[in-house]
Amino acid sequence: MKGEITVPPAAGLTLKELGWNEAFEREFAPHRLQGWEPARLIRDHRISYGAWLVQAEGWRELEVTLSGRVYHEAASDAELPAVGDWVALEISGPGTTGVIQARLSRQSCLSRRAVGESEQEQVLAANINTVIVVTDAHADFNLRRMERFFAVVARSGARPVVLINKADLYSETQNHSAVRAISKLQAGVEVHLTSAKTRKGLKLVRSLMQPGTTTSFIGSSGVGKSALINRLLGDDSQWTGSVNEITGKGRHTTTARELRLLPGGGMIIDNPGIKEVQLWTDETTLRASFSDIATLAGRCQFDDCRHGTDAGCALRQAVAQGKLGVERLAAYLALEEQIATLRERRKKRTLIVERRHKLNRKDKARERTAFGGEQEDDYKQAGR
Repeated sequence: MKGEITVPPAAGLTLKELGWNEAFEREFAPHRLQGWEPARLIRDHRISYGAWLVQAEGWRELEVTLSGRVYHEAASDAELPAVGDWVALEISGPGTTGVIQARLSRQSCLSRRAVGESEQEQVLAANINTVIVVTDAHADFNLRRMERFFAVVARSGARPVVLINKADLYSETQNHSAVRAISKLQAGVEVHLTSAKTRKGLKLVRSLMQPGTTTSFIGSSGVGKSALINRLLGDDSQWTGSVNEITGKGRHTTTARELRLLPGGGMIIDNPGIKEVQLWTDETTLRASFSDIATLAGRCQFDDCRHGTDAGCALRQAVAQGKLGVERLAAYLALEEQIATLRERRKKRTLIVERRHKLNRKDKARERTAFGGEQEDDYKQAGR
C-alpha cells in the first residue's frame, strides 16, 4: 500500500495493547458500519500523519491524510487530530492512502497555550495515562515553573510523576532537597531521582508503564528526557549529545513528538523541550492548584482579610513559620488577576470562532448559489 512503512517486529499486537478500550469501541460502532477502521496517530507531519493500524492480517504503520470535512469542521487547531488520538480511517483499497474521516473523543488531553502572542490551545498529547515531568536539582530547578506544569497536567486528566534527573551530577543533599521541595507543592505526587548515565531509578520508572498505557514526557530542553527514553527503549533512536559542563544541559533537543512502543508493552511520547509553560486551563483547575492555600486562608481571623497588614492573617503567619513560601503566596494573591486574564482570552477566542463559522456559512451559501441551487442531496453527492 502506498504510504505504508516497514515496522519493527511486534507479532500479536492488539488494539488493547495500543490503548483501545470499551469506551472507544462504543463510540466507534457507527464508524465501523461505514467500513472504516480504528487507528492511533503516532506522528504529526502537518499535512499528513503516521498511524498504527491493526487488521486481521496483523499490525502495521502507515502514513495517512486528513479529510477536508474533518479539517473544516474543527473550530480550532486544538480540535484537529494530534499525536495519541484515535481516529476512524477510510482505506479504499490497495495502493491508496488512508484518510482520517473522524476523530474519537479524547479521554485525556495534555495541552498548553501556544507560545508567543497566540490565544490558541496547543495539544501536546492525547489519550495519555501518565505525564512524567523531567527536571534536575540545579540548572533547571524552578518551583514556580513546576507549579505551572502541575496545573497543565491536572487539566489533562492524567497522573503526574516527577523525575529529578541527572542525579549523578549533583550531591545527595542537593538531590533530596529538590525531592522534598517538589513533594510539598502537590500532596501525593510521585517524585523520583533518576540518572540515564548510571541507570538510577530506571527500573522503577519502567514499572509505571504497563501494557496498553501511554506515558508522555515533558520538561525543559536539555534535562535529559531523550537520554532517559533511549534507555527505556533500549536504543539510541533519540540521538543525544554530550552535556554542557557549565549549564548541565544536554546538547540534543527533541524537535518533534512521537508515540513509540516500549519493549514488553506500554507506549511513550517524547515532547520537544518547553521553554515556557503558558497555561491553557479553566478557572476551576487554576483555583484547584492553590486549594491548599485557599484552605489555609479560611483560618484568617476576618472573612475579608486581604492578607496584607490585616490582623490575624493565617497566610502571613504561615510565611513567618516557614510553612508557606513568599513567592507562592504572591502567586496566590495574583490568582484573581490571572483568572480575569484567562476569561478575557476565552472571550476573544469565542469571538474568533464565531467569526470563522459565519465566514464558512457564507462561503457555503455562495458555493451553493454558484452550483445552481440544487437540492441538498444532489449537492452532497456532487462532493461539495
